[in-house]
Amino acid sequence: MELITMKLADLVKPEKNVRIHTEQQIREFQRSVKMFGQIRPIVIDENNVILAGNGLYDTLVIMGKETADVYRYDNLSENQKKKLMIADNKIFNLGIENLETLNNFLEDLQGDLDIPGFDEEILKQMVSEAEDITDKISEYGTLNDEEIQTIKENAKRKEQQIKKMEDGKKSTSELEESLQQDSNMDNEETGEVKKFVICQKCGEKIWL
Repeated sequence: MELITMKLADLVKPEKNVRIHTEQQIREFQRSVKMFGQIRPIVIDENNVILAGNGLYDTLVIMGKETADVYRYDNLSENQKKKLMIADNKIFNLGIENLETLNNFLEDLQGDLDIPGFDEEILKQMVSEAEDITDKISEYGTLNDEEIQTIKENAKRKEQQIKKMEDGKKSTSELEESLQQDSNMDNEETGEVKKFVICQKCGEKIWL
């Protein structure tokens, strides 16, 4: 079996496929192909029927590609073809992600988290909450649209809270500076040195 290049128009999709490819998966396939190119071949039989790689085939067609790298089997029985289709879809699912290594890789990327298979905004939110990242990444593939929207809204609220805190610190700093100037003027008039602190709740100065 050797790797060959074939026209997509010459490939044939099977009547039935073990794997159902969602719109989200096809979008992530496109991101991967744009970023890395075709990293795995499509597998076909002697009649050019696709045995493995239907999602990749759909992606390449949508992207307007004309050719694909292909492996062709010429001597498989019908039972062997069905077994190959089942095995290709099942074996990958049996693997377990090494989440510790994955976390280390994400930290090494230092914010460059445009990774096919993940929503970059959500991934950044996950990484920012380091204590929960292992559980969140392990559950990423099961997130529904509502959960994804909730994560995004939480991230937005957190940004707004940080901005308010920063604005509040700035206002407090300006107030302290103004009150200090008032205090200096009072001291110059009376010749006395008075000390005070600023109430963090009301902003009033409390004389000591």
